[in-house]
Amino acid sequence: MHRRTALSVSAALLVAAPLLSACSGQARPGTAAVVGGERITTSALQAQVNDVRTAQNRTGQSAAQLIQASPGLERVKLNKMIQTAVLERAAKDAGVVVSPREVGEFRKAQLEKAGGPDKLEAAALEQAHLAPGQLEADARFKLLRDKLFEHYGSQDKALEKLAAAAKALHIEVNPRYGAWDAQQIVLGDQETPWIAQRTRPEQVPAGA
Repeated sequence: MHRRTALSVSAALLVAAPLLSACSGQARPGTAAVVGGERITTSALQAQVNDVRTAQNRTGQSAAQLIQASPGLERVKLNKMIQTAVLERAAKDAGVVVSPREVGEFRKAQLEKAGGPDKLEAAALEQAHLAPGQLEADARFKLLRDKLFEHYGSQDKALEKLAAAAKALHIEVNPRYGAWDAQQIVLGDQETPWIAQRTRPEQVPAGA
Protein backbone atom coordinates (compact mmCIF):
# COMPACT_ATOMS: atom_id res chain seq x y z
CA MET A 1 0.00 0.00 0.00
CA HIS A 2 1.36 3.38 -0.96
CA ARG A 3 1.92 6.01 1.68
CA ARG A 4 -0.32 9.02 1.09
CA THR A 5 0.93 12.56 0.69
CA ALA A 6 1.50 15.62 -1.50
CA LEU A 7 4.24 18.23 -1.95
CA SER A 8 5.83 21.49 -3.12
CA VAL A 9 7.45 24.81 -1.62
CA SER A 10 11.00 25.74 -0.62
CA ALA A 11 12.46 24.81 2.74
CA ALA A 12 13.53 28.44 2.96
CA LEU A 13 10.04 29.06 4.34
CA LEU A 14 11.14 27.42 7.57
CA VAL A 15 12.40 29.96 10.12
CA ALA A 16 14.48 29.09 13.17
CA ALA A 17 12.41 29.42 16.36
CA PRO A 18 11.33 27.74 19.61
CA LEU A 19 9.26 24.57 19.84
CA LEU A 20 5.60 24.50 18.89
CA SER A 21 4.20 23.67 22.30
CA ALA A 22 4.73 25.79 25.36
CA CYS A 23 5.01 24.24 28.81
CA SER A 24 1.24 24.46 29.15
CA GLY A 25 0.85 22.12 26.20
CA GLN A 26 -0.90 24.79 24.14
CA ALA A 27 0.20 25.57 20.58
CA ARG A 28 2.68 28.44 20.50
CA PRO A 29 1.09 31.55 18.93
CA GLY A 30 2.24 32.23 15.40
CA THR A 31 3.47 28.67 14.78
CA ALA A 32 1.83 26.31 12.31
CA ALA A 33 4.34 23.48 12.72
CA VAL A 34 7.82 22.63 13.96
CA VAL A 35 10.09 20.56 11.74
CA GLY A 36 13.59 19.64 12.81
CA GLY A 37 13.57 22.23 15.61
CA GLU A 38 12.63 24.98 13.17
CA ARG A 39 9.16 26.39 12.84
CA ILE A 40 6.84 27.11 9.97
CA THR A 41 5.15 30.34 10.95
CA THR A 42 1.48 30.97 10.40
CA SER A 43 2.45 34.10 8.47
CA ALA A 44 4.62 32.08 6.06
CA LEU A 45 1.79 29.60 5.61
CA GLN A 46 -0.76 32.34 5.05
CA ALA A 47 1.51 33.95 2.46
CA GLN A 48 1.39 30.70 0.47
CA VAL A 49 -2.39 30.59 0.71
CA ASN A 50 -2.78 34.26 -0.18
CA ASP A 51 -0.64 33.85 -3.30
CA VAL A 52 -2.96 31.11 -4.53
CA ARG A 53 -6.13 33.02 -3.68
CA THR A 54 -4.80 36.12 -5.44
CA ALA A 55 -4.01 34.10 -8.55
CA GLN A 56 -7.46 32.50 -8.45
CA ASN A 57 -9.19 35.85 -8.14
CA ARG A 58 -7.33 37.12 -11.20
CA THR A 59 -8.98 34.49 -13.39
CA GLY A 60 -12.21 36.48 -13.52
CA GLN A 61 -15.39 34.47 -13.99
CA SER A 62 -13.72 31.16 -13.10
CA ALA A 63 -12.43 32.47 -9.75
CA ALA A 64 -15.38 31.28 -7.69
CA GLN A 65 -15.15 27.82 -9.21
CA LEU A 66 -11.42 27.56 -8.53
CA ILE A 67 -11.84 28.71 -4.93
CA GLN A 68 -14.68 26.27 -4.36
CA ALA A 69 -12.53 23.47 -5.76
CA SER A 70 -9.70 24.18 -3.29
CA PRO A 71 -11.19 23.84 0.22
CA GLY A 72 -8.84 23.45 3.17
CA LEU A 73 -6.08 25.26 1.31
CA GLU A 74 -4.21 26.09 4.53
CA ARG A 75 -3.86 22.41 5.39
CA VAL A 76 -2.90 21.53 1.81
CA LYS A 77 -0.15 24.14 1.78
CA LEU A 78 1.15 23.26 5.25
CA ASN A 79 1.25 19.61 4.24
CA LYS A 80 3.37 20.53 1.23
CA MET A 81 5.69 22.71 3.27
CA ILE A 82 6.33 19.94 5.78
CA GLN A 83 6.83 17.32 3.12
CA THR A 84 9.26 19.55 1.25
CA ALA A 85 11.38 19.74 4.40
CA VAL A 86 11.19 15.95 4.72
CA LEU A 87 12.25 15.53 1.09
CA GLU A 88 15.15 17.95 1.51
CA ARG A 89 16.34 16.03 4.58
CA ALA A 90 16.07 12.63 2.85
CA ALA A 91 17.89 13.96 -0.21
CA LYS A 92 20.67 15.42 1.94
CA ASP A 93 21.06 12.10 3.74
CA ALA A 94 21.35 10.35 0.37
CA GLY A 95 23.73 12.92 -1.12
CA VAL A 96 21.17 13.77 -3.80
CA VAL A 97 21.24 17.34 -5.16
CA VAL A 98 19.48 19.38 -7.81
CA SER A 99 21.28 22.29 -9.48
CA PRO A 100 19.72 25.62 -10.50
CA ARG A 101 20.55 24.71 -14.10
CA GLU A 102 18.51 21.52 -13.84
CA VAL A 103 15.58 23.47 -12.45
CA GLY A 104 15.87 25.97 -15.29
CA GLU A 105 15.91 23.22 -17.91
CA PHE A 106 12.92 21.54 -16.30
CA ARG A 107 10.98 24.81 -16.28
CA LYS A 108 11.83 25.44 -19.93
CA ALA A 109 10.56 21.98 -20.87
CA GLN A 110 7.36 22.59 -18.89
CA LEU A 111 6.74 25.85 -20.72
CA GLU A 112 7.31 24.27 -24.12
CA LYS A 113 4.97 21.39 -23.38
CA ALA A 114 2.25 23.63 -21.96
CA GLY A 115 2.41 26.05 -24.88
CA GLY A 116 3.57 29.09 -22.96
CA PRO A 117 3.58 30.60 -19.47
CA ASP A 118 -0.12 31.52 -19.41
CA LYS A 119 -1.24 27.98 -20.13
CA LEU A 120 1.27 26.50 -17.71
CA GLU A 121 0.21 28.84 -14.91
CA ALA A 122 -3.47 28.19 -15.54
CA ALA A 123 -2.98 24.42 -15.45
CA ALA A 124 -0.85 24.56 -12.30
CA LEU A 125 -3.40 26.75 -10.54
CA GLU A 126 -6.33 24.52 -11.46
CA GLN A 127 -4.70 21.11 -11.06
CA ALA A 128 -2.26 21.63 -8.19
CA HIS A 129 -3.33 24.87 -6.44
CA LEU A 130 0.00 26.48 -7.31
CA ALA A 131 0.41 30.22 -7.76
CA PRO A 132 2.80 31.40 -10.50
CA GLY A 133 5.45 32.27 -7.92
CA GLN A 134 5.36 28.73 -6.53
CA LEU A 135 6.19 26.95 -9.80
CA GLU A 136 9.98 27.11 -9.48
CA ALA A 137 9.93 25.54 -6.01
CA ASP A 138 7.55 22.91 -7.33
CA ALA A 139 9.92 22.13 -10.20
CA ARG A 140 12.81 21.71 -7.78
CA PHE A 141 10.71 19.42 -5.63
CA LYS A 142 9.77 17.19 -8.55
CA LEU A 143 13.37 16.90 -9.71
CA LEU A 144 14.63 16.15 -6.21
CA ARG A 145 11.93 13.55 -5.69
CA ASP A 146 12.68 11.87 -9.02
CA LYS A 147 16.38 11.75 -8.23
CA LEU A 148 15.70 10.25 -4.81
CA PHE A 149 13.57 7.49 -6.32
CA GLU A 150 16.29 6.84 -8.91
CA HIS A 151 18.96 6.80 -6.23
CA TYR A 152 17.25 4.05 -4.24
CA GLY A 153 15.93 2.18 -7.26
CA SER A 154 12.43 1.56 -5.93
CA GLN A 155 9.46 3.41 -4.53
CA ASP A 156 9.32 1.29 -1.38
CA LYS A 157 12.95 1.94 -0.51
CA ALA A 158 12.65 5.65 -1.15
CA LEU A 159 9.49 5.91 0.95
CA GLU A 160 11.23 4.03 3.73
CA LYS A 161 14.00 6.63 3.70
CA LEU A 162 11.47 9.48 3.59
CA ALA A 163 9.72 8.03 6.62
CA ALA A 164 13.05 7.80 8.45
CA ALA A 165 13.80 11.43 7.57
CA ALA A 166 10.39 12.52 8.82
CA LYS A 167 10.93 10.66 12.09
CA ALA A 168 14.34 12.28 12.58
CA LEU A 169 12.79 15.74 12.14
CA HIS A 170 10.41 15.22 15.11
CA ILE A 171 7.50 16.94 13.38
CA GLU A 172 4.88 18.71 15.50
CA VAL A 173 1.79 20.37 14.04
CA ASN A 174 -0.52 22.96 15.53
CA PRO A 175 -3.80 21.06 16.17
CA ARG A 176 -5.62 23.83 14.35
CA TYR A 177 -4.35 22.33 11.09
CA GLY A 178 -4.89 18.67 11.91
CA ALA A 179 -2.71 15.80 13.11
CA TRP A 180 0.55 14.60 11.59
CA ASP A 181 0.46 10.97 10.48
CA ALA A 182 4.03 9.71 10.90
CA GLN A 183 3.31 6.38 9.24
CA GLN A 184 1.82 7.86 6.08
CA ILE A 185 4.07 10.97 6.12
CA VAL A 186 1.06 13.22 5.70
CA LEU A 187 -0.92 15.89 7.51
CA GLY A 188 -4.45 14.84 8.39
CA ASP A 189 -6.52 13.28 5.63
CA GLN A 190 -4.65 14.59 2.60
CA GLU A 191 -5.37 12.34 -0.35
CA THR A 192 -2.69 13.10 -2.94
CA PRO A 193 -0.06 10.31 -2.93
CA TRP A 194 3.67 10.56 -3.31
CA ILE A 195 4.04 9.98 -7.03
CA ALA A 196 6.27 6.96 -7.66
CA GLN A 197 6.86 7.35 -11.39
CA ARG A 198 9.30 9.82 -12.88
CA THR A 199 7.72 13.17 -13.63
CA ARG A 200 9.76 14.60 -16.48
CA PRO A 201 7.87 17.34 -18.34
CA GLU A 202 7.36 15.16 -21.40
CA GLN A 203 5.60 12.48 -19.36
CA VAL A 204 2.93 14.35 -17.41
CA PRO A 205 0.46 17.20 -17.93
CA ALA A 206 2.03 20.59 -17.30
CA GLY A 207 1.48 21.82 -13.76
CA ALA A 208 0.52 18.37 -12.46
